[in-house]
Amino acid sequence: MYNFSYQRPNLLSEAIAISEKAEEGLFLAGGMTLIPALKLRLTNPSDLIDLSELADLKGIRQEQNMLVVGAMMNHAQVAAALEIRSVLPALADLAESIGDPQVRNRGTIGGSISNSDPAADYPAAVVGLGATVRTNKRSIAADDFFTGLFETALKVNELVVEVRFPIPKRASYMKFPNPASRYAVVGVMVAEHEDSMRVAVTGAGASVFRVPEMELALKANFSPEAIEDIAVSADGLNEDMHASAEYRAHLITVMAKRAVAALI
Repeated sequence: MYNFSYQRPNLLSEAIAISEKAEEGLFLAGGMTLIPALKLRLTNPSDLIDLSELADLKGIRQEQNMLVVGAMMNHAQVAAALEIRSVLPALADLAESIGDPQVRNRGTIGGSISNSDPAADYPAAVVGLGATVRTNKRSIAADDFFTGLFETALKVNELVVEVRFPIPKRASYMKFPNPASRYAVVGVMVAEHEDSMRVAVTGAGASVFRVPEMELALKANFSPEAIEDIAVSADGLNEDMHASAEYRAHLITVMAKRAVAALI
């Protein structure tokens, strides 16, 4: 690692102030990506700002038809929370499918979506459920938050505070996991809301994306058969040793059908 100054503030305002004064400050949530990057000397911050003591970024609560999850809630907490399992079990199931126990007890929802890894699971939930990401400065709609490979709409010194999930009529997440890491080779969240249908795909492209053709088909006929002939183009999809672009395109339809089948 390169030398850096380690900071552990107790207040959100203090964390932001440290970041604004630092030459190059980085926020540390669970550290699942940042710590390996530091070890490999892929990043060189002047200040590392540990968010673990910030009570403002923790907690889970329901506000009318909205489920609010603090950015520093780890995957295991999201998976086990009765508040989530009772009204949005698809989100709890998604969190439970992430990595292994060590990852689930360290990685956080805020850190995951801020990193915008193309194979992460949470982006499918954020976009598929039509969530709103609230930061220390503003609220960002899910469709505007993820902008590309490891890129989001977050600006310098902007920090995710919480994620606000509308509670859908029904939702399901299905993924084809990498057998070693359990990253999503392809993951699909299908969610039916009162006035809309959303199908969000992670793992297949540079960033999470929706499939409008499937959304329209499912709104007219909510069944696996309604989308079995809808093929997503392989152009621009990820390709690596684990799966070709063509195979990922095939998996999108397979996982979407499984998600729909699980709901009916």
